[in-house]
Amino acid sequence: MTAGVERDPRLDRYDWQPIRDRLDQQGFSVLENLMSARECGEIAATFDRDDEFRSHIVMRRFGFGEGEYKYFAYPLPPLVAALRRGLYERLVDLANDWSRKSHRNRPYPADHEGFLKRCHARDQRRPTPLLLRYRTGDYNRLHQDLYGETSFPLQITVLLDRPGKDFEGGEFVLTEQKPRAQSRVRVVPLAQGDAVVFAVNERPAKGTRGYYRLKTRHGISELRAGLRRALGIIFHDAA
Repeated sequence: MTAGVERDPRLDRYDWQPIRDRLDQQGFSVLENLMSARECGEIAATFDRDDEFRSHIVMRRFGFGEGEYKYFAYPLPPLVAALRRGLYERLVDLANDWSRKSHRNRPYPADHEGFLKRCHARDQRRPTPLLLRYRTGDYNRLHQDLYGETSFPLQITVLLDRPGKDFEGGEFVLTEQKPRAQSRVRVVPLAQGDAVVFAVNERPAKGTRGYYRLKTRHGISELRAGLRRALGIIFHDAA
């Protein structure tokens, strides 16, 4: 599904080693200005074009929170496809390092197309990049985006609207839980076009007896006013 996708040079302007270090140390990192205001508007505007999506989820129906989201269909919008491919290639080394530390012995392929072939071999063929929309009073409960046996340990969310101007509230929230301990909560401030890279399910952390697994979840706090939209880039496909 990624064959023929053009390389996006915007990812070359980031210093990826500090980004990977922050992900290793705290489970998330912010990519400032990943998308321009124009690109944010163009992607957000696709929400009302049903032919670009495979599924529409109203959160209330499933107890997920309040709000709605849509999963893109293949072929993905060119920008989404390019970011999905390019970000995977820059994060796969860290994913493999986490896999080794967690005593999982199967490395991730070097390119995203190879990883999707692995997903499809497990009958995970449905694309997972999605567009989320929240209005006043909406929120997203803490959750994990796992869609089958095969998953990639990192994912991306890009904020498409302007906090303080287009909406109030709606903060991006992450939690981590050590074994036999209470959860730690973090709020990640984002500006329009910023992306947060974060752990999908768990990440390894070093303890006195080696590495242990920190369980992670993410969500959105209640929107006090306005309209908040976001692009989610998940690297594994769904069953």
